[in-house]
Amino acid sequence: MELKRVVVTGMGAITPLGHNIAEFWDNLKAGVSGAGPITRFNPEKFKTKFACEVKNYDPTKYFDRKSVTKMDLFTQFALIAAEEGIQDSGVLNTIDPERIGVVWGSGIGGINVMSDEVIQFAQGDGTPKFSPFFIPKMIGDIAAGYISMKYDFRGPNYATVSACASSTHAIIDAFNWIRLGKADVIVTGGSESPIGISALAGFNSMKALSTRNDDPTHASRPFDKDRDGFVIGEGAGCLVLEEYEHAKARGAKIYCEVAGGGASADAHHITAPHPEGRGAAQVMKMALDDAGMNPNEIDYINVHGTSTGLGDKAESLAIKQIFGEHAYELSISSTKSMTGHLLGGAGAIESIACVLAMTNSTVPPTINFVTPDPDIDPKLDITPNVAKERPIRAALNNTFGFGGHNASVVFRQL
Repeated sequence: MELKRVVVTGMGAITPLGHNIAEFWDNLKAGVSGAGPITRFNPEKFKTKFACEVKNYDPTKYFDRKSVTKMDLFTQFALIAAEEGIQDSGVLNTIDPERIGVVWGSGIGGINVMSDEVIQFAQGDGTPKFSPFFIPKMIGDIAAGYISMKYDFRGPNYATVSACASSTHAIIDAFNWIRLGKADVIVTGGSESPIGISALAGFNSMKALSTRNDDPTHASRPFDKDRDGFVIGEGAGCLVLEEYEHAKARGAKIYCEVAGGGASADAHHITAPHPEGRGAAQVMKMALDDAGMNPNEIDYINVHGTSTGLGDKAESLAIKQIFGEHAYELSISSTKSMTGHLLGGAGAIESIACVLAMTNSTVPPTINFVTPDPDIDPKLDITPNVAKERPIRAALNNTFGFGGHNASVVFRQL
Protein backbone atom coordinates (compact mmCIF):
# COMPACT_ATOMS: atom_id res chain seq x y z
CA MET A 1 0.00 0.00 0.00
CA GLU A 2 1.07 3.57 -0.59
CA LEU A 3 2.02 5.31 2.63
CA LYS A 4 0.59 8.75 3.28
CA ARG A 5 2.72 11.76 4.09
CA VAL A 6 2.54 13.26 7.57
CA VAL A 7 3.12 16.87 8.57
CA VAL A 8 3.24 18.96 11.74
CA THR A 9 0.44 21.54 11.84
CA GLY A 10 0.42 22.59 15.50
CA MET A 11 2.69 22.78 18.55
CA GLY A 12 2.32 23.63 22.22
CA ALA A 13 4.61 23.60 25.24
CA ILE A 14 4.94 24.36 28.91
CA THR A 15 8.51 24.02 30.13
CA PRO A 16 11.12 25.37 32.57
CA LEU A 17 11.85 27.96 29.86
CA GLY A 18 8.31 29.26 29.46
CA HIS A 19 4.59 28.56 29.44
CA ASN A 20 4.15 28.53 25.67
CA ILE A 21 6.01 27.92 22.41
CA ALA A 22 7.09 31.55 21.95
CA GLU A 23 8.63 31.83 25.44
CA PHE A 24 10.25 28.42 25.10
CA TRP A 25 11.91 29.27 21.79
CA ASP A 26 13.05 32.75 22.84
CA ASN A 27 14.80 31.37 25.92
CA LEU A 28 16.14 28.33 24.09
CA LYS A 29 17.91 30.32 21.40
CA ALA A 30 19.14 32.81 24.03
CA GLY A 31 20.80 30.00 26.01
CA VAL A 32 18.84 30.53 29.22
CA SER A 33 19.11 27.92 31.97
CA GLY A 34 15.86 26.73 33.53
CA ALA A 35 17.57 25.40 36.65
CA GLY A 36 17.13 26.80 40.14
CA PRO A 37 16.47 25.85 43.77
CA ILE A 38 13.57 23.47 44.29
CA THR A 39 10.48 25.28 45.55
CA ARG A 40 7.92 22.47 45.39
CA PHE A 41 9.10 20.89 48.65
CA ASN A 42 11.93 21.30 51.14
CA PRO A 43 14.99 19.53 49.67
CA GLU A 44 17.27 20.28 52.63
CA LYS A 45 18.07 16.62 53.36
CA PHE A 46 18.56 15.61 49.73
CA LYS A 47 21.90 15.44 47.95
CA THR A 48 20.44 17.48 45.10
CA LYS A 49 18.56 20.63 46.02
CA PHE A 50 17.74 22.07 42.60
CA ALA A 51 15.81 21.21 39.44
CA CYS A 52 14.32 22.69 36.30
CA GLU A 53 10.83 23.54 37.54
CA VAL A 54 8.09 25.19 35.49
CA LYS A 55 8.38 28.71 36.90
CA ASN A 56 5.47 30.71 38.37
CA TYR A 57 2.96 27.97 37.66
CA ASP A 58 -0.55 28.63 38.95
CA PRO A 59 -2.95 25.85 37.95
CA THR A 60 -5.99 28.06 38.62
CA LYS A 61 -5.04 30.14 35.58
CA TYR A 62 -5.86 27.10 33.48
CA PHE A 63 -8.33 24.99 35.48
CA ASP A 64 -11.07 25.44 38.06
CA ARG A 65 -10.14 24.38 41.59
CA LYS A 66 -12.25 21.22 41.48
CA SER A 67 -10.44 20.03 38.35
CA VAL A 68 -7.04 20.75 39.89
CA THR A 69 -7.71 18.33 42.75
CA LYS A 70 -8.46 15.54 40.26
CA MET A 71 -5.31 15.83 38.14
CA ASP A 72 -1.63 15.25 38.77
CA LEU A 73 0.71 17.92 37.43
CA PHE A 74 1.80 15.75 34.50
CA THR A 75 -1.82 15.70 33.31
CA GLN A 76 -2.26 19.43 33.87
CA PHE A 77 0.87 20.10 31.83
CA ALA A 78 -0.39 17.76 29.09
CA LEU A 79 -3.70 19.59 28.79
CA ILE A 80 -2.00 23.00 28.68
CA ALA A 81 0.43 21.98 25.93
CA ALA A 82 -2.30 20.17 24.00
CA GLU A 83 -4.59 23.22 24.14
CA GLU A 84 -1.90 25.43 22.62
CA GLY A 85 -1.02 22.84 19.99
CA ILE A 86 -4.64 22.18 18.98
CA GLN A 87 -5.46 25.88 18.77
CA ASP A 88 -2.28 26.48 16.79
CA SER A 89 -3.27 23.77 14.31
CA GLY A 90 -6.78 25.12 13.72
CA VAL A 91 -7.99 21.54 13.36
CA LEU A 92 -10.99 21.73 15.69
CA ASN A 93 -14.35 21.33 13.96
CA THR A 94 -12.69 20.44 10.65
CA ILE A 95 -12.60 16.68 11.07
CA ASP A 96 -14.69 13.62 11.93
CA PRO A 97 -13.94 13.03 15.65
CA GLU A 98 -13.39 9.34 14.91
CA ARG A 99 -10.47 10.27 12.63
CA ILE A 100 -8.50 12.19 15.27
CA GLY A 101 -6.74 10.53 18.19
CA VAL A 102 -4.26 11.06 21.00
CA VAL A 103 -1.02 9.18 21.62
CA TRP A 104 0.80 10.59 24.65
CA GLY A 105 3.98 9.55 26.46
CA SER A 106 4.97 9.69 30.12
CA GLY A 107 7.74 7.75 31.79
CA ILE A 108 6.48 7.72 35.37
CA GLY A 109 3.07 9.43 35.32
CA GLY A 110 1.75 10.45 38.72
CA ILE A 111 4.72 9.38 40.83
CA ASN A 112 4.19 12.18 43.34
CA VAL A 113 0.55 11.22 43.86
CA MET A 114 1.75 7.70 44.63
CA SER A 115 4.34 8.99 47.11
CA ASP A 116 1.98 11.36 48.88
CA GLU A 117 -0.80 8.81 49.33
CA VAL A 118 1.51 6.05 50.58
CA ILE A 119 3.25 8.39 53.03
CA GLN A 120 -0.10 9.58 54.32
CA PHE A 121 -1.19 5.97 54.82
CA ALA A 122 2.08 5.05 56.56
CA GLN A 123 1.73 7.96 58.98
CA GLY A 124 -1.87 7.10 59.83
CA ASP A 125 -3.46 4.41 61.94
CA GLY A 126 -3.34 1.74 59.25
CA THR A 127 -6.77 2.51 57.82
CA PRO A 128 -6.49 2.67 53.99
CA LYS A 129 -8.01 6.13 53.52
CA PHE A 130 -6.84 6.70 49.96
CA SER A 131 -8.32 9.39 47.76
CA PRO A 132 -10.89 8.13 45.25
CA PHE A 133 -8.82 10.02 42.65
CA PHE A 134 -5.59 8.21 43.63
CA ILE A 135 -5.62 5.71 40.76
CA PRO A 136 -6.97 8.06 38.04
CA LYS A 137 -4.40 10.71 39.01
CA MET A 138 -1.51 8.26 39.04
CA ILE A 139 -1.86 6.11 35.93
CA GLY A 140 0.29 7.09 32.97
CA ASP A 141 -2.43 6.86 30.34
CA ILE A 142 -4.75 9.37 31.99
CA ALA A 143 -3.30 12.43 30.21
CA ALA A 144 -4.23 10.95 26.83
CA GLY A 145 -7.68 10.19 28.21
CA TYR A 146 -8.24 13.74 29.47
CA ILE A 147 -7.19 15.26 26.14
CA SER A 148 -9.57 13.04 24.21
CA MET A 149 -12.45 13.73 26.59
CA LYS A 150 -11.96 17.49 26.51
CA TYR A 151 -12.15 17.66 22.72
CA ASP A 152 -14.28 14.58 21.91
CA PHE A 153 -11.45 12.95 19.95
CA ARG A 154 -12.56 9.36 19.36
CA GLY A 155 -9.69 7.92 17.33
CA PRO A 156 -6.71 5.92 18.68
CA ASN A 157 -6.07 6.84 22.30
CA TYR A 158 -3.34 5.45 24.52
CA ALA A 159 -0.04 6.09 26.29
CA THR A 160 3.51 5.04 25.52
CA VAL A 161 5.81 4.19 28.44
CA SER A 162 9.49 3.62 27.68
CA ALA A 163 11.28 5.78 30.26
CA CYS A 164 12.99 8.76 28.62
CA ALA A 165 12.08 7.55 25.12
CA SER A 166 8.34 7.61 25.89
CA SER A 167 7.22 10.68 23.98
CA THR A 168 9.41 10.03 20.96
CA HIS A 169 7.82 6.60 20.73
CA ALA A 170 4.44 8.37 20.99
CA ILE A 171 5.35 10.63 18.05
CA ILE A 172 6.49 7.66 15.96
CA ASP A 173 3.30 5.74 16.76
CA ALA A 174 1.20 8.78 15.84
CA PHE A 175 3.14 9.12 12.58
CA ASN A 176 2.46 5.49 11.73
CA TRP A 177 -1.28 5.67 12.47
CA ILE A 178 -1.60 8.50 9.98
CA ARG A 179 0.65 7.23 7.22
CA LEU A 180 -1.14 3.87 7.30
CA GLY A 181 -4.40 5.75 6.71
CA LYS A 182 -5.96 4.75 10.04
CA ALA A 183 -6.30 8.36 11.26
CA ASP A 184 -6.13 11.82 9.73
CA VAL A 185 -4.84 13.70 12.79
CA ILE A 186 -3.11 12.61 16.00
CA VAL A 187 -2.38 14.89 18.95
CA THR A 188 0.88 13.55 20.32
CA GLY A 189 3.72 14.40 22.66
CA GLY A 190 4.46 13.80 26.30
CA SER A 191 4.55 15.22 29.79
CA GLU A 192 6.26 14.61 33.10
CA SER A 193 6.25 16.09 36.58
CA PRO A 194 8.79 14.09 38.58
CA ILE A 195 10.11 16.81 40.89
CA GLY A 196 9.29 15.27 44.25
CA ILE A 197 10.82 13.24 47.01
CA SER A 198 10.62 9.80 45.37
CA ALA A 199 12.17 10.63 42.01
CA LEU A 200 14.79 12.92 43.53
CA ALA A 201 15.81 10.39 46.17
CA GLY A 202 15.76 7.52 43.69
CA PHE A 203 17.93 9.25 41.12
CA ASN A 204 20.26 10.50 43.88
CA SER A 205 20.70 6.93 45.10
CA MET A 206 21.73 5.95 41.57
CA LYS A 207 24.18 8.87 41.52
CA ALA A 208 22.52 10.00 38.30
CA LEU A 209 21.75 13.61 39.31
CA SER A 210 24.09 16.55 39.45
CA THR A 211 24.82 17.77 42.97
CA ARG A 212 26.17 21.17 41.92
CA ASN A 213 23.98 22.87 44.55
CA ASP A 214 26.12 26.00 44.72
CA ASP A 215 25.69 26.70 41.00
CA PRO A 216 22.52 25.08 39.60
CA THR A 217 22.29 27.15 36.41
CA HIS A 218 25.61 25.65 35.29
CA ALA A 219 24.88 22.12 36.45
CA SER A 220 23.51 20.65 33.22
CA ARG A 221 26.60 20.60 31.02
CA PRO A 222 26.46 17.94 28.29
CA PHE A 223 29.81 17.03 26.72
CA ASP A 224 31.72 19.03 29.32
CA LYS A 225 34.50 17.21 31.15
CA ASP A 226 33.27 18.47 34.55
CA ARG A 227 29.65 17.30 34.27
CA ASP A 228 28.42 15.31 37.25
CA GLY A 229 24.96 14.11 36.23
CA PHE A 230 21.68 15.31 34.79
CA VAL A 231 19.26 17.91 36.12
CA ILE A 232 15.68 16.76 36.53
CA GLY A 233 13.01 18.80 34.76
CA GLU A 234 9.26 18.91 34.15
CA GLY A 235 6.73 20.10 31.60
CA ALA A 236 5.02 19.00 28.41
CA GLY A 237 5.27 19.26 24.66
CA CYS A 238 2.56 18.68 22.06
CA LEU A 239 2.78 18.19 18.30
CA VAL A 240 -0.31 17.92 16.13
CA LEU A 241 0.45 15.51 13.30
CA GLU A 242 -1.77 15.50 10.24
CA GLU A 243 -2.07 13.72 6.91
CA TYR A 244 -0.56 16.00 4.29
CA GLU A 245 -3.47 16.10 1.83
CA HIS A 246 -5.93 16.65 4.67
CA ALA A 247 -3.84 19.58 5.93
CA LYS A 248 -3.55 21.08 2.45
CA ALA A 249 -7.28 20.74 1.77
CA ARG A 250 -8.19 22.81 4.81
CA GLY A 251 -5.46 25.38 4.22
CA ALA A 252 -3.53 24.51 7.37
CA LYS A 253 -0.25 26.11 8.34
CA ILE A 254 2.41 23.42 7.89
CA TYR A 255 5.64 23.56 9.89
CA CYS A 256 7.41 20.59 8.34
CA GLU A 257 7.12 16.93 7.42
CA VAL A 258 7.65 13.96 9.72
CA ALA A 259 9.91 11.88 7.49
CA GLY A 260 10.65 8.71 9.46
CA GLY A 261 11.23 7.08 12.81
CA GLY A 262 13.12 4.23 14.37
CA ALA A 263 13.13 2.17 17.55
CA SER A 264 15.78 -0.19 18.90
CA ALA A 265 17.08 -1.79 22.09
CA ASP A 266 20.58 -1.71 23.51
CA ALA A 267 19.97 -5.15 25.11
CA HIS A 268 22.87 -4.28 27.38
CA HIS A 269 22.13 -2.83 30.85
CA ILE A 270 19.19 -1.55 32.90
CA THR A 271 20.48 2.02 33.03
CA ALA A 272 23.81 2.37 31.19
CA PRO A 273 23.99 2.74 27.41
CA HIS A 274 26.03 0.34 25.33
CA PRO A 275 29.57 1.79 25.56
CA GLU A 276 30.02 1.88 21.79
CA GLY A 277 26.55 3.33 21.18
CA ARG A 278 25.35 0.15 19.46
CA GLY A 279 21.61 0.75 19.95
CA ALA A 280 21.93 4.48 19.32
CA ALA A 281 23.65 3.88 15.98
CA GLN A 282 21.07 1.27 15.00
CA VAL A 283 18.09 3.50 15.78
CA MET A 284 19.46 6.48 13.85
CA LYS A 285 20.06 4.25 10.82
CA MET A 286 16.52 2.86 11.15
CA ALA A 287 15.03 6.36 11.23
CA LEU A 288 17.03 7.48 8.19
CA ASP A 289 16.14 4.31 6.28
CA ASP A 290 12.47 4.75 7.17
CA ALA A 291 12.65 8.31 5.82
CA GLY A 292 14.44 7.17 2.66
CA MET A 293 17.21 9.65 3.41
CA ASN A 294 20.98 9.59 3.29
CA PRO A 295 22.94 10.66 6.38
CA ASN A 296 24.35 13.67 4.55
CA GLU A 297 20.83 15.12 4.24
CA ILE A 298 20.66 15.76 7.99
CA ASP A 299 21.89 19.17 9.12
CA TYR A 300 21.01 19.13 12.83
CA ILE A 301 20.77 16.52 15.57
CA ASN A 302 19.10 17.29 18.88
CA VAL A 303 20.99 14.70 20.89
CA HIS A 304 19.84 12.85 23.98
CA GLY A 305 22.79 14.55 25.70
CA THR A 306 21.84 14.15 29.35
CA SER A 307 25.09 15.44 30.86
CA THR A 308 26.28 12.00 31.96
CA GLY A 309 29.72 10.69 31.03
CA LEU A 310 28.69 7.32 29.64
CA GLY A 311 25.70 8.62 27.70
CA ASP A 312 27.36 11.60 26.05
CA LYS A 313 30.35 9.55 24.93
CA ALA A 314 28.31 6.64 23.57
CA GLU A 315 26.02 8.94 21.58
CA SER A 316 28.94 10.82 20.06
CA LEU A 317 30.49 7.52 18.92
CA ALA A 318 27.18 6.43 17.41
CA ILE A 319 26.85 9.69 15.46
CA LYS A 320 30.33 9.25 13.99
CA GLN A 321 29.54 5.65 13.09
CA ILE A 322 26.37 6.53 11.16
CA PHE A 323 27.33 9.89 9.66
CA GLY A 324 31.01 9.31 8.93
CA GLU A 325 32.78 12.43 7.67
CA HIS A 326 29.41 14.24 7.48
CA ALA A 327 29.37 14.14 11.30
CA TYR A 328 31.76 17.09 11.18
CA GLU A 329 29.37 19.08 8.98
CA LEU A 330 26.41 18.57 11.31
CA SER A 331 25.26 20.92 14.00
CA ILE A 332 24.64 19.06 17.25
CA SER A 333 23.17 20.37 20.47
CA SER A 334 21.64 19.23 23.73
CA THR A 335 18.77 21.43 24.79
CA LYS A 336 18.75 19.52 28.09
CA SER A 337 21.55 21.89 29.04
CA MET A 338 18.74 24.47 29.38
CA THR A 339 15.52 22.56 30.07
CA GLY A 340 16.98 19.83 32.21
CA HIS A 341 15.83 16.29 31.57
CA LEU A 342 12.05 16.00 31.26
CA LEU A 343 12.28 12.18 31.31
CA GLY A 344 9.25 10.86 29.40
CA GLY A 345 8.44 14.35 28.14
CA ALA A 346 11.94 14.97 26.77
CA GLY A 347 11.38 13.63 23.27
CA ALA A 348 8.36 15.84 22.66
CA ILE A 349 10.05 19.03 23.83
CA GLU A 350 13.19 18.22 21.87
CA SER A 351 11.21 17.35 18.74
CA ILE A 352 9.62 20.79 19.00
CA ALA A 353 13.12 22.25 19.31
CA CYS A 354 14.04 20.47 16.06
CA VAL A 355 11.00 21.87 14.24
CA LEU A 356 11.65 25.39 15.54
CA ALA A 357 15.34 25.13 14.63
CA MET A 358 14.38 24.24 11.05
CA THR A 359 11.71 26.88 10.65
CA ASN A 360 13.93 29.60 12.14
CA SER A 361 17.23 28.43 10.58
CA THR A 362 18.79 28.57 14.04
CA VAL A 363 20.48 25.84 16.05
CA PRO A 364 19.89 26.24 19.79
CA PRO A 365 23.09 25.98 21.83
CA THR A 366 24.55 23.50 24.24
CA ILE A 367 25.17 25.83 27.17
CA ASN A 368 27.63 25.43 30.05
CA PHE A 369 30.35 24.01 27.83
CA VAL A 370 33.68 25.08 29.33
CA THR A 371 36.13 22.17 29.41
CA PRO A 372 36.18 19.71 26.49
CA ASP A 373 35.93 16.03 27.36
CA PRO A 374 38.96 14.22 25.93
CA ASP A 375 36.75 11.17 25.27
CA ILE A 376 34.57 13.13 22.82
CA ASP A 377 35.85 14.09 19.37
CA PRO A 378 36.58 17.85 19.47
CA LYS A 379 35.75 18.16 15.75
CA LEU A 380 32.07 17.54 16.43
CA ASP A 381 30.19 20.85 16.43
CA ILE A 382 28.14 20.74 19.63
CA THR A 383 27.05 24.38 19.18
CA PRO A 384 28.81 25.49 22.36
CA ASN A 385 27.13 28.20 24.44
CA VAL A 386 25.76 30.37 21.62
CA ALA A 387 23.01 29.66 19.07
CA LYS A 388 24.11 29.28 15.47
CA GLU A 389 22.30 30.52 12.37
CA ARG A 390 22.36 28.08 9.46
CA PRO A 391 19.95 26.53 6.95
CA ILE A 392 18.50 23.26 8.23
CA ARG A 393 16.97 20.98 5.61
CA ALA A 394 16.31 18.13 8.03
CA ALA A 395 16.74 17.43 11.72
CA LEU A 396 16.94 14.27 13.78
CA ASN A 397 15.93 13.90 17.42
CA ASN A 398 17.40 11.17 19.64
CA THR A 399 15.95 9.94 22.92
CA PHE A 400 17.24 6.96 24.90
CA GLY A 401 15.65 5.49 28.03
CA PHE A 402 16.54 3.28 30.97
CA GLY A 403 16.09 -0.33 29.95
CA GLY A 404 17.95 0.32 26.69
CA HIS A 405 14.97 1.83 24.85
CA ASN A 406 16.05 3.98 21.90
CA ALA A 407 13.93 6.16 19.61
CA SER A 408 14.84 8.55 16.80
CA VAL A 409 12.58 10.66 14.61
CA VAL A 410 13.41 12.69 11.49
CA PHE A 411 11.79 16.00 10.54
CA ARG A 412 12.38 17.70 7.20
CA GLN A 413 11.36 20.78 5.28
CA LEU A 414 8.56 20.26 2.75
